[in-house]
Amino acid sequence: MTSVLTRPAPRPQDDRSARHERGFWTIAAAFAVSLAFTVVPTPLWAIYQRHDGYSTIAVTVAFAAYAVGVIVSLFLAGHLSDRWGRRRVLLPAILLEAAAAALFLTSTSLGVVIVARVLSGLGVGMLTATATAHLSELHAAARPGAGRSRADLVATVANLGGFAFGPLAAGLLAQYVTAPLRTSYAVFLVLLLAAAAAVARVPETVTVRPQRQRYRPQRVAVPAAARPRYFAAGGGAFAALSVLGLFTSLAPAFVAGTLHHPSRALAGLVASMVFASGAVAQVLLRREPVRRQVAGGLILMTAGLLTLTAGVWAASLPVFLLGGAVAGGGAGALLKGAVSTVVDLAPPATRGEALAGVFLGGYLGLAVPVLGLGVATQYLPAKVALLGFAAAVILVIGAVSRRLLRR
Repeated sequence: MTSVLTRPAPRPQDDRSARHERGFWTIAAAFAVSLAFTVVPTPLWAIYQRHDGYSTIAVTVAFAAYAVGVIVSLFLAGHLSDRWGRRRVLLPAILLEAAAAALFLTSTSLGVVIVARVLSGLGVGMLTATATAHLSELHAAARPGAGRSRADLVATVANLGGFAFGPLAAGLLAQYVTAPLRTSYAVFLVLLLAAAAAVARVPETVTVRPQRQRYRPQRVAVPAAARPRYFAAGGGAFAALSVLGLFTSLAPAFVAGTLHHPSRALAGLVASMVFASGAVAQVLLRREPVRRQVAGGLILMTAGLLTLTAGVWAASLPVFLLGGAVAGGGAGALLKGAVSTVVDLAPPATRGEALAGVFLGGYLGLAVPVLGLGVATQYLPAKVALLGFAAAVILVIGAVSRRLLRR
């Protein structure tokens, strides 16, 4: 007598959970690829300077154009997925990144590069909050009853991990493959189009309301009872992203010029290391109290800025790299602590609007100090300009530390 073992048909709930689990990892991958693309130019700026005559100030303007695009998009479209659905915002955001990649392929002129950077910033402003919310909702649907820690961890790793992957991949391609100002963008254009196709198949997690609603930009709300601490959190985000902005704009020029290491792969590795350090710090400190995250970030950022400045003055690449790793870890911890501080301060009804103000402070930090550093290098030696940049950021850290660390 023989028996035949048959696998029972999957239950509808099991199939739904599996679809949402696959969607969860698809969004994480698309999120990482999109953010990785935004920092692809990092190890290529020195090539633009050498072959296309870009000045240091031109590089900083092109970099600042990205931050402007992010800020504009953050307030005009970053909140629309709550009403229109996650996919309806994610898909155009990824396609904007793909359009930017296509523009980079067409020309290396400064005007085209600036337009491409603005498009890239517009895409990221739409993408960041939307992808983070989608990950949380897909995780909840795939694993009902589970906590949010897994979704938050994956979002963190996809965010800073994507930023770490982009310059490393671009630097290696620029070093070892022909046409360095074309190859990286062509590779990421293919990846972005594949990501868009995959996202189109991910389950939607927002019930779209059929009635027409009046459009309004994202509002910024400041909790009245906690304004000093709220503005301190915004200052912390400003300081954290100013350090990350340094390593995605002018740090490769310091490595190639002042430190005399022109390797494109090394330029990508330096930026990648800083973002990876930030991701590791956020993962290690995720269970610590917010006050400890902030304190760790403030201390590490101060120590890192002093160390990397000493590395430039001593023309020591190992010291510079150590300072970058420490400052990157501090920036990651401080940014997470600043966001968590605002989440604790703001009532749920206005939490999104309160976070918008902190992100505004952060993206201003991404553009303004680096732009100032670029202008300073036109009139001062690079190491003197970097010393002034580090001093300014440390002053901001000192100004916000008393408010953020108060119990």
